[in-house]
Amino acid sequence: MGRLDGKIAIVTGGARGQGEAEVREFVDQGAQVVFGDVLDERGEKVAADLGGAATYQHLDVASEADWDAIVATTIEQHGRIDVLVNNAGILRVRMLEGHTLDDYMEIININQVGCFLGMRAVTPQMKQQRGGSIINTSSTSGFVGTLGLVAYTASKFAVRGMTKVAAMELGHFGIRVNSVHPGGIATEMLGQPEFANLDQSNAYNGQPIPRIGTPEEVAKMMVFLASDDSSFSTGSEFMIDGGYLTGPTIPGLGD
Repeated sequence: MGRLDGKIAIVTGGARGQGEAEVREFVDQGAQVVFGDVLDERGEKVAADLGGAATYQHLDVASEADWDAIVATTIEQHGRIDVLVNNAGILRVRMLEGHTLDDYMEIININQVGCFLGMRAVTPQMKQQRGGSIINTSSTSGFVGTLGLVAYTASKFAVRGMTKVAAMELGHFGIRVNSVHPGGIATEMLGQPEFANLDQSNAYNGQPIPRIGTPEEVAKMMVFLASDDSSFSTGSEFMIDGGYLTGPTIPGLGD
């Protein structure tokens, strides 16, 4: 038996990276998954790999119409929505002085507005069925500032805050809302030109767990929050950061 047997889930940004790992892990654990992305060719390939357990649909998370469509598809195919994973997100490295408003708003619209629209879109169905789990992907940047990431950090702080408000509003309907805060995870996001000079072999050596994380490790955290094993958890923050947020390290001390 899988931990998600019988669950119906929507996952955003599911064509690659953490989202793809989440889609695959959810299916492995017994869920039926409807997932969206703007990378249609890659999304269709993931769905084909998984057969009838996963359905791909184009989803721009900043589009109200796209959210209405994927919710309608899920209800039409499965009759309910048990889980929403708001995973879709983008990251751009821009120093404050050179950050354009267009760049800033692109990040806010996907990372923050997309999360808001997703929660709002699934709430009527989850209220009607008196239950559900919403999982919002924030970041360690939802707790601390990160050099060159003013828009990304703002969006991830917002996701953390929205999660708490939604948990307060929806708890009496049996709907749990939690946020997940990954640290450095080995995905294509870190393959962007902005990170060309990042030495990934050494960048995480100061953490208590001195390595970069994997998308599969994030996916397993998502399974826990999607499952009934987390039935008394809502409005909470779940770290998956190798201990990055435990505190600063002092070079040489404790070596």
